[in-house]
Amino acid sequence: MLGDVLLINDLHKEAAKAIHKTLLKELSAKRKGYRFIVAISGESGAGKSELSHSLALLLKKEGMRVKILHTDNYYKVPPNLRTQWRREKGIQKVGTNEYDWKLLNRNIREFKEGREALMPCVDVVSKQTDKLITDFSDIDILVVDGLYAIKIKNIDLRIYIDLTYHDTKKNRGHRGKENNDPFRFEVLEMEHQHMLALKPKADLIVNKEYQVVSANGHHVEE
Repeated sequence: MLGDVLLINDLHKEAAKAIHKTLLKELSAKRKGYRFIVAISGESGAGKSELSHSLALLLKKEGMRVKILHTDNYYKVPPNLRTQWRREKGIQKVGTNEYDWKLLNRNIREFKEGREALMPCVDVVSKQTDKLITDFSDIDILVVDGLYAIKIKNIDLRIYIDLTYHDTKKNRGHRGKENNDPFRFEVLEMEHQHMLALKPKADLIVNKEYQVVSANGHHVEE
């Protein structure tokens, strides 16, 4: 998202190192030139963008070309109209069906095929959805972050940040995304319920201490 604020700290960097190690191991088992996709999901304020950026920088040091794709750009209803739409349609409409999955999957397919893609890009200042042309031909790894990113098919490595919206209240405040409107907390609770359903899909989990563990609970060392 254009103009988004990142608050990267040592916890994000350390978690990225552990994920980086697992990613390289998974990538080494793939054929040469394989286009690898990693997805990072978590609730609002959990640090998805910070973790994605930290991981991308580590991969860049390995000489890899990395692109970050934010699934928040793929909501069907633009941010300036979304709250009103949710109020009118009802809180039950909040969830995975708010995404334009057809467009998202098309852009991911264009990455896998190494083609040029026309992608949405939300400007967080104007709250407009712009269009971005991206050439995937030289991109080796795609990092997809967002609430429901690990729901996407054909992901090679799925990471779930196990922090709830209750845990991330402070972080959301620092990024200017906190809203004391009671309806906002209804939205966060609905998102939370959808996230719980996705957790079993994860290969790696970032726990509440921001340590990376495997799906079976074993710690992943850097």
